Amino acid sequence: MEQHTAHGLTAGLGARVELTVTDSDTAQAMGSGDVPVLGTPRVLALAEAATVAATAPKLPPGATTVGTRVELDHAAAIPVGGTVTANVTLAKVDGRRLLFEVRVVASDEVTVAEGRIERILVDRQRFVEKAFGESG
Repeated sequence: MEQHTAHGLTAGLGARVELTVTDSDTAQAMGSGDVPVLGTPRVLALAEAATVAATAPKLPPGATTVGTRVELDHAAAIPVGGTVTANVTLAKVDGRRLLFEVRVVASDEVTVAEGRIERILVDRQRFVEKAFGESG
């Protein structure tokens, strides 16, 4: 499979981001359920933080990435006090399109979640101006 690079971003880049679950990370607190365990929205936010960490050192000035698609299977409940780590790898680069493989594991290496996140490389200023309806 041919890899088209986007400004030095190449397949194989990766990052890890760790989280110790607090009350504010639970499904109850986030409104995504009524149980006091790590909520799926927080799992996704952790995984996205890892994708940002993987690309940030390689981005050209003025560039950023934005999320466009997520596929995530959340398979294990983690209680408050548990630790999870999001591990991401940039699997494919196609122009501005970046596809990451994601695996979130608990401290005992149990898979908490797996999936894919797609991000697009954009000019940060133009993106923000467009979002706020500014012409430029």
